[in-house]
Amino acid sequence: MTTLDTLEERAQTRSAAFGADALIVCDSLVRIYQSEGIEVQALQGLDLLVDDGELVAIVGASGSGKSTLLSVLSGLDVPTAGRVRVGPWDLMAMTPAQRVQYRRTMVGFVWQQTARNLVPYLTAAENVAFPLALAGTGSRERAARAAELLELLGVAYCAERRPGQMSGGEQQRVAIAVALACSPRVLFADEPTGELDTATSHDVLEGLRMVNRELGTTVVVVTHDPGVSEHVERTVAIRDGRTSSEVVRRRHTADDGTEHVVAEEFAVLDRAGRVQLPQEYREALELAGRVRLALEDSHVSVWPDKPRVTPSRGPATGRHAAVPEPSRGEAASDQEEQR
Repeated sequence: MTTLDTLEERAQTRSAAFGADALIVCDSLVRIYQSEGIEVQALQGLDLLVDDGELVAIVGASGSGKSTLLSVLSGLDVPTAGRVRVGPWDLMAMTPAQRVQYRRTMVGFVWQQTARNLVPYLTAAENVAFPLALAGTGSRERAARAAELLELLGVAYCAERRPGQMSGGEQQRVAIAVALACSPRVLFADEPTGELDTATSHDVLEGLRMVNRELGTTVVVVTHDPGVSEHVERTVAIRDGRTSSEVVRRRHTADDGTEHVVAEEFAVLDRAGRVQLPQEYREALELAGRVRLALEDSHVSVWPDKPRVTPSRGPATGRHAAVPEPSRGEAASDQEEQR
């Protein structure tokens, strides 16, 4: 006999199975704001998995929910519903003291505005050493760690310079060093190239790749810059508060021994079985409201609710004739003929 306890145990088992081996898990994540008496649903049941050691970019238009997601993952915001975990930390259940500890030890953060990343009256080396001092690290170890990170990011020559004496790109690379001072497992960057030119942006993004490759730090970059995709392994697109598609890049070796990167784009089927069709697909096939689904041998087809009208004229009336969608057998036959 099924009891309430049995149902609860099953639900917990299914929840634990999703993303059990991932470093970052968002399961049906919801974030709702109240803005001037209006309810704003920034995240609407978003699912996301990020593995340990990945370098991921999250992209989306303004208002898509990507910055809200980053605020939740970095511990700066509290989600409304769903499940979100980073490493061993359950971000739905943390106390204020645990949230502070989480931000100090588990994650690092780089803001878009360079002025928010660095203390203006401290040198680059002092800025990197500052979070270590708050953590109680000795002065000799602080100095060694600051020198190591500045060297790794190619800005060792800025060690004795204050932020006002550095360029925007140098400030951002120093900011990455500050975010890495306490050896976090995850580095979050919110539009790190938003205020930089193309050449300088390339240097900052290469710095993030270096951190990911040399230190093994998981890096998650939120951006609207399409050029960022060339520097990451996976790009996750967010639309209307949900993940809509992913682009995965893999290295492929050709027959002649040369290597090149192959990028594949996938639609994301979320935990509720929802998939977002691209706007150009919906417009081209006039898909809106209700649609018909058909289960084929190796795929699922999506048809408009109403038959599409073709320009051909009917033999008797002279009007446009409505042509029904092909049946499963006809569609397969047409595909065979096209081959």
